[in-house]
Amino acid sequence: MADQTDPFSSSVIPFQLPEQMRAFAEKGVNQAREGYAKFKDAAETHNSTVEAVISTASKGVAEVSSTLIDIAKTNANASFDFAHSLIGVKSPSQALELWSGFAKSQFEAFTGQSKQLAELGQKIAADTAEPIKTGANKLFQPAA
Repeated sequence: MADQTDPFSSSVIPFQLPEQMRAFAEKGVNQAREGYAKFKDAAETHNSTVEAVISTASKGVAEVSSTLIDIAKTNANASFDFAHSLIGVKSPSQALELWSGFAKSQFEAFTGQSKQLAELGQKIAADTAEPIKTGANKLFQPAA
């Protein structure tokens, strides 16, 4: 026989919720489900945004790396050409003229390379920001 003072006994009468409490609880559960669905959608959107940002940034880094290698190759070749030309110099004035021409051409090259890298950096920043803008627009729709 079950113990009448034991609240976990099978002979205890099941607890009945009043109808208003049941409706309130059901409303709360439904709101929680809706909130979870919205959170899940936002999280999925956020994950795809992060993946797009990382992918775009990775491509940008590869492009910068390739550009830097090309710049280094160009500068090294120019230096080797200058050294080769310097070997054939016959007078100090000819060496000075060759040196100043090399310095001028390297300054111009440096200016162009700096501009190229700055433009590439701006392009990569804009491309990387685009998925963030798109994700934010999806997530934060203006109220109608």
